[in-house]
Amino acid sequence: MTALDTSAVKTYLLDLQDRICQQLQHLDGQASFSEDSWQRQEGGGGRTRVISQGGVFEKGGVNFSHVMGASLPPSASAHRPELAGRSFEAMGVSLVMHPHNPYVPTSHANVRFFIASKPGCDPVWWFGGGFDLTPYYGFVEDCQHWHRVAAEACAPFGEDLYPRFKKWCDQYFYLKHRQEARGVGGLFFDDFNELGFEQSFAFMRAVGDAYLAAYSPIVQRRQGTPYGEREKTFQKFRRGRYVEFNLVYDRGTLFGLQSGGRTESILMSLPPEVNWGYDWQPEPGSVEAKLYSDFLPERDWLELQHD
Repeated sequence: MTALDTSAVKTYLLDLQDRICQQLQHLDGQASFSEDSWQRQEGGGGRTRVISQGGVFEKGGVNFSHVMGASLPPSASAHRPELAGRSFEAMGVSLVMHPHNPYVPTSHANVRFFIASKPGCDPVWWFGGGFDLTPYYGFVEDCQHWHRVAAEACAPFGEDLYPRFKKWCDQYFYLKHRQEARGVGGLFFDDFNELGFEQSFAFMRAVGDAYLAAYSPIVQRRQGTPYGEREKTFQKFRRGRYVEFNLVYDRGTLFGLQSGGRTESILMSLPPEVNWGYDWQPEPGSVEAKLYSDFLPERDWLELQHD
């Protein structure tokens, strides 16, 4: 492998998209992903894959993109101002799965590679990504499994990575204007190049490969749980929080929109049906209230005792 083998990264990402789609399609058992390949006028393109109204998934998408641009958009240069004015190349796989059943959590995952270039200067590159879980009805065993897989993916690369990127995930997927977490977290990392190219790339692969191992058993465990209108109403309310985060805070969404990305692919992450109610609050002592008291606050899921 050369010092900066972008072709190897792209090959991995395309294969990851294929593998994830195959497994999620198998889990769904009814619907298939449709593919929409596209080209970007400024450079690059991608493959958008969407599944809808399936046996398990109401809507979901697994996207690959590889785009280039003459200058960094504000969302990128704001947190790396020293790179303002550089051209960029970005590639990644991003996915969101919204289930029918409110007892099956929504999941999100993303792995990406970014290069910022300037004539006469060495390129600045990094990897980023992670995965996070957004349950509507919380189960300790699901949260522990999700975080256990995340910790195992990080372990070969350093004992500090899981607690570091778990904390970053808790802080990142947080709705400041609501003072509540989007879900129960997982991993989030960005600007990651500290292990050198080969090992940083290997770490990104480990995170990307861990998503299916983290999510599939939860889907299988919960997809047959009976539910009614009450659970669907709560799911739609919580989906509203998901929309708020993606449109206000999410770096990937903002980067895509500000860089002239493909709007349909970027907004694929939004759920199909959402409710907002004025000053809605869960009934005290209800199972819905338990999500707020027992699951959304930041906690160490690996140390939590489970009966």
